[in-house]
Amino acid sequence: MTTDPSLDYYLILAGHPGAEVQGIVVETFARHPDFTTAGLDSAGWTPTGAGWWSSASLSRSMRSDPELSARVLPTSRSAAGDAYRTLGGGQLPVETVLRTYFHDHQPIPTVPPLRLGPAQPPTGFHERRVYRVLFARDLREEQVASLRALWHSPVDTAPGSVAAGHLEKGDDQFTWDLRQIGNRLAWCLDVTVLLGTTNAEAVAATIHELTNVLRRHGLIPVTTERFA
Repeated sequence: MTTDPSLDYYLILAGHPGAEVQGIVVETFARHPDFTTAGLDSAGWTPTGAGWWSSASLSRSMRSDPELSARVLPTSRSAAGDAYRTLGGGQLPVETVLRTYFHDHQPIPTVPPLRLGPAQPPTGFHERRVYRVLFARDLREEQVASLRALWHSPVDTAPGSVAAGHLEKGDDQFTWDLRQIGNRLAWCLDVTVLLGTTNAEAVAATIHELTNVLRRHGLIPVTTERFA
């Protein structure tokens, strides 16, 4: 039995990084069984408002409006709780309560998986999947260097890749590459999954953690697609 993943937390700043916090946004992605994105749920709070409210348009703007995106700071639940108290909200509600504030669901269209790479998995594996996680915003050089060190990236990565990693979970293998796309306005993480077991939950857990690593480095996840 699986449990809902923890929520994603963001602080909305008044201006440049280090400016005062104006509000808090919490989000979670709705997923299809294969972990591709089905939609996005969110709720926001500001100290001058009348409580928590839900706005799909705000979540879209956080990813598409450069001015607003520059004021969005991905953060942890602990830091969001500190900001909530400082702004006069008191104790940040538990996540089961926060989820009840999700009223404006944003569906995200999906298409059948495209075939990218060989159709058959290598010997010893029964399935091969390729995912692409899209992110808004940019990374600084020191953030890329941090990711390379964290993932023990090889010196020679795939063409266009700036950071890469590899993980084995039992008989399952995961490899990934981080690339910049969209005229330096976005990033993508391409994850290749080789399944030697029937435990597909490892796919969700691994991609969720990789996405959180990039959130902690300042990127905002947009959607997760599947290419194989």
